[in-house]
Amino acid sequence: MPYRLGVDIGGTFADFCLLDEATGALSTLKVLSTPATPGAEVIAGLQGVEKRFGIAADAITWFTHGTTVGVNAVIQRKGIRLALFVTRHFRDVLELARLKSPDPYHLLSQRPAPLVPRERVFEIDGRLGADGAELEPLDEASVEAALAAAEAAGAEGVVLALLHAYRNPAHEHAAKAVIARRRPDLPVYCSADVWPIIREYERTVTATVHGHAQPRVAQYLGALQAALRQAGVAAEPMVTKSNGGVMRAELGKTRCVEMLLSGTAAGAIGAAFVAREAGVARAMSLDIGGTSADVAVIIDGAPSYGTGERVGDFQVFIPTVAVSSIGEGGGSIAAVDALKRLTVGPESAGSTPGPACYGRGGTRATITDAMCVLGLIGHGALGYDSVTVRRDLAEAAVDAIAAPLGRTREQAAEAIVQVAISGMYREISKLAARQGVDAREFCLLPFGGAGPMLGALLARELGMREVLVPTTPGVLSALGGLIADIRGDVIETVYADLDAPSLPRILDAFARLEAEAMRWIREDQRFRGEVTLRPSAEMRYRGQSFEIEVPLERDWLARADRAAIAEAFHRTHERIYGHADAEAPIQAIALRMVVEGAVPRPRFPEQPRETGAPVPLREVGIWLDGARRTAPLYARSALRHGHRFAGPCIVLQEDCTTCVPPGMSGAVDRFGNLRLTLG
Repeated sequence: MPYRLGVDIGGTFADFCLLDEATGALSTLKVLSTPATPGAEVIAGLQGVEKRFGIAADAITWFTHGTTVGVNAVIQRKGIRLALFVTRHFRDVLELARLKSPDPYHLLSQRPAPLVPRERVFEIDGRLGADGAELEPLDEASVEAALAAAEAAGAEGVVLALLHAYRNPAHEHAAKAVIARRRPDLPVYCSADVWPIIREYERTVTATVHGHAQPRVAQYLGALQAALRQAGVAAEPMVTKSNGGVMRAELGKTRCVEMLLSGTAAGAIGAAFVAREAGVARAMSLDIGGTSADVAVIIDGAPSYGTGERVGDFQVFIPTVAVSSIGEGGGSIAAVDALKRLTVGPESAGSTPGPACYGRGGTRATITDAMCVLGLIGHGALGYDSVTVRRDLAEAAVDAIAAPLGRTREQAAEAIVQVAISGMYREISKLAARQGVDAREFCLLPFGGAGPMLGALLARELGMREVLVPTTPGVLSALGGLIADIRGDVIETVYADLDAPSLPRILDAFARLEAEAMRWIREDQRFRGEVTLRPSAEMRYRGQSFEIEVPLERDWLARADRAAIAEAFHRTHERIYGHADAEAPIQAIALRMVVEGAVPRPRFPEQPRETGAPVPLREVGIWLDGARRTAPLYARSALRHGHRFAGPCIVLQEDCTTCVPPGMSGAVDRFGNLRLTLG
């Protein structure tokens, strides 16, 4: 029987989701991550799949994988040592950035130090105009001098980000050829090849982030390919991308920047699929793992997309699923500072040593330890029996927080949870304001190992009236990678007025983008199924500083329908800014083409409706809302369509624990999802 396997590796657990192509049935598994030996958890998971489900590695015909190797290299600044070559007089492009405060709500916030410090930025001679025409030829001697200086500075790779390369990459390619003649072993990255976008800082920072992480990602993917072959997996591995799609791992070795946010994107794709199947029109996904909480807005079964998402301290200006990260996860460490203030995160215990209650050597209190002390988790093994919860160790860790605070053990544990919830509340409120939505009008969809544990508590504070907990929330990111389509983006900057004389040039550019998109999916991805092409344009009124992305119809391009393109821009501008000017001239700055090839989806079977009340496993003691209480403990596997229950209660399953606080009631829908309602 053929099977498709999706794998997502987080800071604490690696998640596995297996799809039976014949029946559409899903099987899931978790194993502990192995940060010291990346990739070892994949092999351990394959062994666990065979032991648990009897499915051998050679039965896997499709393998998708989300990895955090690239993003961790950037966050921890453990990529290669780069030099940056720029056009003369533009040495400070990374230092100047956009002269913005990283956090306008924090008076002391500072911009992060660039990945390439100023002493490793070198100028070369040669100049292109804004239209891409050569004003001054490239001086090869200056390139050689910059290379010598870079070698003396210990550079392990070079990024070329020359002025106006988005319009004409000739100088970057010529400089790369000069470097290759002298140092063919030295990695060289051209900004126009990484992502040819207008604006020098945005293109340069995207290229430096890519170059910093690329060798580590390529090394990791090569090792993964070898390990899978050795394990007997014949399928060519695919990797999830930041744009919510997948591509061949072989291509990921050279397109690292496109997969930096693969894990967070896959989670949003999985959540969007669940929301669409459940008939939820407006959802907010909440993916809480061991290190962070990731939030995405989902409307009509599709997540929001954008550019400029952050990878660590830096924005990367590539198409991504719009996900906001909060530095609080189940493994976030609690501490008391010199002023006796309680803080939670962003430091995380990860999987090694992990929270104290895991019994793996951790001694510092985490959110997970606090939930254990409160009696809200720990009534069964975690992560498919990979962790046995030690309440005594959690209590010892929380006691170290309680003493300086002058609180009891339970009060300190609840304070840790409250601080974490308040941090999530703040960040989600800011996200809602940026996107112009009211969180109270959305259904919260928590997932990840710690999402259902904290999700209902957060929804109660936000005033969100509904929470949807999927059937296997602990592995939803792995499901998202499994069902993600093959998806590629190509872009070309045209900087043209949307008028009759310029329209042929715009249409010619779209034709080139379509040809390149089809070459990518047919040749690079070797996909033979039906494909969908989605054109769009980044447009603005002439005189504006920034543009907006406008989805277009291929039929408009085929008919050369300039009026339809203009009307689409006016409508989009009206929707975003509340006004439009039908008489103002329009500019098309950059054109995009997205190509997608669909993959099989699982089928969620509908359950027959049950009558009567669910029977709890037992009553357990908890501490919640400042008081000791008793709460029924339910097995998720025993909750069927039609069952109803009321908070406070706890729902236990193999991949996570769902906590239902007082003031919330629950029901099971026809797909087995838990639907929690406030009030």
